Amino acid sequence: MENNILQDINVSELAANNIRILSAAMVEQAKSGHPGGAMGGADFIHVLYSEFLKFDPKDPTWNNRDRFFLDPGHMSPMLYSVLALQGKYTLEELKNFRQWGSPTPGHPEVDVERGVENTSGPLGQGHAMAVGAAIAERFLAAKFGEWTAHKTYAYISDGGIQEEISQGAGRIAGFLGLSNLIMFYDANQIQLSTTVEEVTSEDTKAKYESWGWSVIEIDGNDHAQIRQALYDAHAEESKPTLIIGNTVMGKGAVGAEGESYEAKTSTHGQPLTNAGASFAKTVENLGGDPENPFRIFPEVAELYAEVNTYNQTYVQSRKATETSWAEEHPDLALKLDDFFKMNTIENVDFASIVQKENVATRAASSAVLATFAEKVENMIVSSADLSNSDKTDGFLKKTTTITKDNYGGAFLQAGVSELTMACLANGMALHGGVIPVVGTFFVFSDYMKPAYRLSALMELPVKYVWTHDAFRVGEDGPTHQPIEHEAQIRLMERLQNHHGENSMLALRPSDAEETTVAWEMALKNTATPSALILSRQNIKNLPVVEGTRCEAAQGARKGAYVVTDVENPDILLLGSGSEVATLVAGAELLTEYKVKIVAVPSEGLFRKQDKAYQAEVLPAGVPKLGLTAGLPVTLLELVGENGKVCGLDHFGYSAPAGVLDEKFGFTAAHVANEVRTFLSE
Repeated sequence: MENNILQDINVSELAANNIRILSAAMVEQAKSGHPGGAMGGADFIHVLYSEFLKFDPKDPTWNNRDRFFLDPGHMSPMLYSVLALQGKYTLEELKNFRQWGSPTPGHPEVDVERGVENTSGPLGQGHAMAVGAAIAERFLAAKFGEWTAHKTYAYISDGGIQEEISQGAGRIAGFLGLSNLIMFYDANQIQLSTTVEEVTSEDTKAKYESWGWSVIEIDGNDHAQIRQALYDAHAEESKPTLIIGNTVMGKGAVGAEGESYEAKTSTHGQPLTNAGASFAKTVENLGGDPENPFRIFPEVAELYAEVNTYNQTYVQSRKATETSWAEEHPDLALKLDDFFKMNTIENVDFASIVQKENVATRAASSAVLATFAEKVENMIVSSADLSNSDKTDGFLKKTTTITKDNYGGAFLQAGVSELTMACLANGMALHGGVIPVVGTFFVFSDYMKPAYRLSALMELPVKYVWTHDAFRVGEDGPTHQPIEHEAQIRLMERLQNHHGENSMLALRPSDAEETTVAWEMALKNTATPSALILSRQNIKNLPVVEGTRCEAAQGARKGAYVVTDVENPDILLLGSGSEVATLVAGAELLTEYKVKIVAVPSEGLFRKQDKAYQAEVLPAGVPKLGLTAGLPVTLLELVGENGKVCGLDHFGYSAPAGVLDEKFGFTAAHVANEVRTFLSE
């Protein structure tokens, strides 16, 4: 039910103007930012937050709260302002907008305790995350009941509509019939450097309707029309709803003589003063005090206090329903709790997973995913139309596909839309209760870079499965052969997040058994995104010196470990993935030397180990030669100043994998020759 607090029209308008004043004042104080869009969107955000959005003022992380996902992060002043009316931010914090150490950064960074559901800034990703959250909500409702149901609201701008990702997100949301998703399109027709009419003339309404959305077009500054549109969106039972709100950029802005500065491009990305408007006159025009713009009007404060009281009462009723349900269904209640606490990751006995010998690591990953399908009930796996190639179909074969008629499925066929798929996974992770996994070819990780960067920034435990990890894709040619990609991922792995930890766990396992260990590490990593970089071609299992290969592969937990060891080695060979087996084969030809071999599935993790372990694995004074199917820089620091890395400095070619191995020097004989030459220099 919607909030039935009857708002006086004047108080409602005053609240929206309060948001406008605070937004403009924040930007003016910081001397940078985007006031125009925030001022134009103030009406919608006020009506939504005061009358429709359901939340618990005392429990911001309540699982069944409505979610609000902001796409145009530059409109953060609008979000911070309405949250300040709720009591989530102080006026002092608004004054420190965009300053060092402030909780009000220029673009919002996820902080659920304060009501910020997602990090946004790169246009398009925010509303795609909302689609992912809406999918997660439907997935959980299918398993536990409609008493868990809640809405997901998204806010998008002209720029977000134009970003290519909007097509993928819109298509999938419409196809799945996500009636729990309501998106407001702030159609102010103004862009940062131009107007929309100079960029596009597409029929946005028709576009979304063709994808299966319900579309409502309104005056986005008219509270009555906004209210009715939201009522209508709530009544929709089979489609997501797009509300096209025709708003006015910089609404309320005036010049020194009181002339309107509304609908001007200049108010988009700079303080009003810099845009030629008068900040003081604008504040006066909106009913505020230019000498004290950081103020919440008493009538508005009273209104939002009533909103909080209403929501508190509403949530108490919802939680009472949950308590009754839990008493009637104790097993399901325990399972739901496990879903949100990620306790399901403990359901897998990794030691019991049987791997075939000498298989591609993508095939080994498939065997693990098949186990997950039976043991990890809150996992959602998605693939960009490659499930039979990236072998995520190991999971699919033991579950069903998510459709508008089957939200209880656990496999999402995303189609050819890698970036959208990754953003959906971020949204699922933000919603909570599910473990998202996405798969595609490693070369297409390029398409996903903006999303996995935000996964890292938001510290989301999304699992990325990237297969076909090298030039051995073969006949498909250079367009499909990743060369520089591992180096890019290793840079991300090295980048520290705000907690001082590696921002990503990236693992390139050397054989089937190491793949099982890598998957266990990825599944149990709930602090950052994880990436598994897997081979297309079969890889011979690494040798066993003592115990079993399964036991030896546990060394991967430290990022690097010794595969074969000797006393006083003449040479140390190191690599990751399929190259380690090639090093082993090359070492067998080097009968005149004592060779130590090290596998490095994750340099970032290895560098987190204590210095003694690092010295044990890579002892100083021993010549080191690395082998990588990518850029030599991938292993350069590991071999040291006097070491050497054999890698590629060129794109691949179209030819069978075996031919490319021979041509590029990735054979046992070539490794042996490289070592002999290196040691003789």
